[in-house]
Amino acid sequence: MGADLAARLKGHVEALAGSIGERHVWRPHALAAAARYVRGEWQAQGLEVTAQGYRVEGQLCENLEVEIAGGELAREIVLVGAHYDTVPGSPGADDNASGVAALIEMARQLGGQRPARTVKLVAFVNEEPPFFYFGQMGSKVYARAARERGDDIRVMLSLEMLGCYSERRGSQAYPPFLRYCYPERGNFIAFVSNLRSRHALRELVGAFRTSSDFPAESLASPAIVPGVSWSDQLSFWREGYSAVMVTDTAFYRYPHYHSSHDTPEKLNYPEMARVVLGLAKAIGTLAGAPAQRG
Repeated sequence: MGADLAARLKGHVEALAGSIGERHVWRPHALAAAARYVRGEWQAQGLEVTAQGYRVEGQLCENLEVEIAGGELAREIVLVGAHYDTVPGSPGADDNASGVAALIEMARQLGGQRPARTVKLVAFVNEEPPFFYFGQMGSKVYARAARERGDDIRVMLSLEMLGCYSERRGSQAYPPFLRYCYPERGNFIAFVSNLRSRHALRELVGAFRTSSDFPAESLASPAIVPGVSWSDQLSFWREGYSAVMVTDTAFYRYPHYHSSHDTPEKLNYPEMARVVLGLAKAIGTLAGAPAQRG
C-alpha cells in the first residue's frame, strides 16, 4: 500500500507542479487547469464535487469540496483543506502540490467508510500573497460562509507542505527559542495550532501517534510566532473554529520555499506516504470511523 500511495502522490505533484506549474490568478489558465485536475481526480473516485465560486481580478476562482457523509453525528464536521495555488514564480511542488496530493489521496483512504461525523475535504484557492491575511483568500471566503450557515466544524486541518524530510543534523530550523525544545533533524511532521485550538491539537496528535510510528512534534502557540498562522487555518481561527496546521515546517526546513526550484523531484514521496496514511487514520478516528486496516 505504501509504495502504491507514494507513486500516486508523486503523480499528483508532477501533474500540478510539473505539467501545470505556476498557478494563480495572473496565470488563470493554469489555475483553472489545477482546479480541473483536482475535480477530475475526485470524480474518478466516484465522489461528487461541489464548487464555491467567486471572482478575483476578473477571474473565476473556486474552492472545491467533497464530502464523506456522517452517521449519528452528521452535523458535526471534521474538515481537511489544502490550497492549490502558488506564489508567482514558483511551480509549488511542496508549496502546496504536496498538500493537495495528500488531500486527493485522503479521500481515497476514507472513501467507503461511514464515520459518525461528516468529513469534508476542501481544495482552497488564493492562499498565497497578495490574498493572504487581508485579501480574498479562498479559505476566508469558505470559513465566513460556514460560520454564516452555522456549520459545526469541530476541527479544521490545514495541510501545508508535506513533502520534505531529512535525517541530516541541522536540517531543521525554528523561530527564536524553540530550537532548544525540538529536534535538530527535519525528519518529523509538525502539528501547529493557536492557543485556543490546543485541545483539538492534542486530540489530533494523539490520534496520529496511535495510527502511525512516523515522528511527530506539536506546538500550541500565540499566532504572532512567525509561521504559526501562515496558512489556511488562520481563516478558521478568525471565525472562532479550532484549526491545526499540519506541515513539514516550510521555510524552517525546505530550502526551496517560494522559489523556482520548488520542483517535484525535491520531495520525499515514501516518507510523505507514511504521513498521509497516518493522517487518514487519525482523521477517521476523529470522525468516529470504523478502524482501518494497515
